[in-house]
Amino acid sequence: MLTKGDDFPIHQTPEPIAYAGSDRNFYDRYFFNAYSPDGSEFVAVAFGVYPALNVADAHVSIIRDGVQRCLHASRILGTERMDIVVGPVRIEVIEPLQKLRVTLEMAEGLACDLTFEGRAFPIEEPRFVRRNGPRMFMDYTRLTQNVRVTGWTEVDGDRRACAAGWTGTRDRSWGIRPVGAPDSQMTPGGGIAGFFWQWAPINFDDRSVYFHINADTEGKPWNTRAVILPDGAGAEGGWHSDAPRMEDVSMKPGTRHATGGTLRIPLLQGEATVKIEPQSIFLMRGIGYGGEWRHGGLKGELAVAREDIDLATVDMGAPENWHIQAISKATMDAPGEPTRQGIGIFEQLIAGPYRPYGI
Repeated sequence: MLTKGDDFPIHQTPEPIAYAGSDRNFYDRYFFNAYSPDGSEFVAVAFGVYPALNVADAHVSIIRDGVQRCLHASRILGTERMDIVVGPVRIEVIEPLQKLRVTLEMAEGLACDLTFEGRAFPIEEPRFVRRNGPRMFMDYTRLTQNVRVTGWTEVDGDRRACAAGWTGTRDRSWGIRPVGAPDSQMTPGGGIAGFFWQWAPINFDDRSVYFHINADTEGKPWNTRAVILPDGAGAEGGWHSDAPRMEDVSMKPGTRHATGGTLRIPLLQGEATVKIEPQSIFLMRGIGYGGEWRHGGLKGELAVAREDIDLATVDMGAPENWHIQAISKATMDAPGEPTRQGIGIFEQLIAGPYRPYGI
């Protein structure tokens, strides 16, 4: 059950805020992305709190002209979880579960002021639970919400307003994931053989489509869901399917990135299809998913740094670049309805072998 408290970083367990407990790898995170209607401009934000590590960190990445410019910030938490600020980055919950604001005060030539407003009540995804032998590897809850976005971004003195039609996705997740420094002692009988993840939240003119899948190395899903959610839908609204399929996937040679795919969602009256066509790539390490600024890493009292990534020259086959979000065009067809054009992201991470794709 989601409540207003679930939009604040104060969770104690992978359950919603009504329940409490703790773990060394407990985390509480905000994620946002936003993009122009044609996908040419893109920004993403991650903000995490790690109570047992006593660390908070924040990351903002802005893509312009083929370069991903990243601002990383980390601080000692000081056990105060309601202070949602790390250096120049601040999160403001204006209306829980509906409207949030992200500001980046000028730092290292980067700044932004963005407001994210939900198109419908957020969805609560199935709880993610996965063990590494006898130890818990993942155990978390996540809410996801497609949004309309207003505000501006600035890169090296060039400030640009978000013109009409900017959309995106934001999520909140909390629970247990590997965070901070990895364990120094291996777990006998443990070891994850592989990790397969796809996530595709798509914005259409009057509705949102959500899809995710975690699967084992043979392609068997252990957590998956698709949702079709009309604008303005409430907590019980929309169509939810536990049997979606991502098909017609082809891989770009030398990488673990798909050049496209077709999402198929079973309906009572047949099947909806969403054709996804990636246009450009955003590297998730730019907002702390791996790399030098990985989530929960201890950087001292306060550390702030900029990183620029030339997306045309980076080695997309390197392991640090396996985890991406592909900014994608989308075409949706459903029985008895007109064809819809949309835009969204196709997030992908394939670590280790994945037999269905010959990896």
